[in-house]
Amino acid sequence: MQYGICNLSIVPLRFEPRDPSEMVTQVLYGEHFKVLEKRKKWSKIRLAFDQYEGWIDNKQYIEITLDEYKKFDQLDPCLSGDLVEFIGCDENELMPVPLGVSLGALDFLQHTYEGHKIVQKQPKEHLIETAFMYLNTPYLWGGKTNFGIDCSGFTQMVYRLNGYKLLRDASQQATQGEPLSFIEESEPGDLAFFDNEEGAIIHVGIMMKDNYIIHAHGKVRIDRIDHTGIYNTEKRTHTHNLRVIKRII
Repeated sequence: MQYGICNLSIVPLRFEPRDPSEMVTQVLYGEHFKVLEKRKKWSKIRLAFDQYEGWIDNKQYIEITLDEYKKFDQLDPCLSGDLVEFIGCDENELMPVPLGVSLGALDFLQHTYEGHKIVQKQPKEHLIETAFMYLNTPYLWGGKTNFGIDCSGFTQMVYRLNGYKLLRDASQQATQGEPLSFIEESEPGDLAFFDNEEGAIIHVGIMMKDNYIIHAHGKVRIDRIDHTGIYNTEKRTHTHNLRVIKRII
């Protein structure tokens, strides 16, 4: 088994080992992983944080040892807390990084960072404040930064920035937490899941107070929510069918 760590700001993780393939998620700076299969140009990896798998370009990560992988696994979370900051690389070289990158490997990579760091678990009520930092971020399939994000990447990163772990996809996140019986029982920070006509979970958002929800749909936006689902006041119609609301914390 081989191991690696991302030393670049935002790297695509693809469904197949080729550049035109679907981006299933992104690997952010400082994220470490197992290398399941290595080819000439591509490696299939499994991220340590959420066990998500995909293909990464061999030029976009560096190899680490098993001992180093275990060390990163044991480190307390330390994430960048600014919308955009800079990593100091070699002399006179800077690399911009987005909100929520992992900073635990700075010393190992011989990099520096002088921005705001998030090192402590935050109370549940802080989730909405964090979610607002992504407001108006454009929707991007597989994205998980404030330059482009999908619905489950949004919820995962908001929770991660507050010290909580969610799986990557909406259908996976729907397996976590405890279901609520009624929308009136929900609290700001609970997750609402939505399904399609076949009953598959296809969307997730974060509940707010007074029957509002913040979610990524075209962009990260705030809409009304009722027992039927998400109501878009601009289109004057329901855009998503509510399946279940779950309390994660």
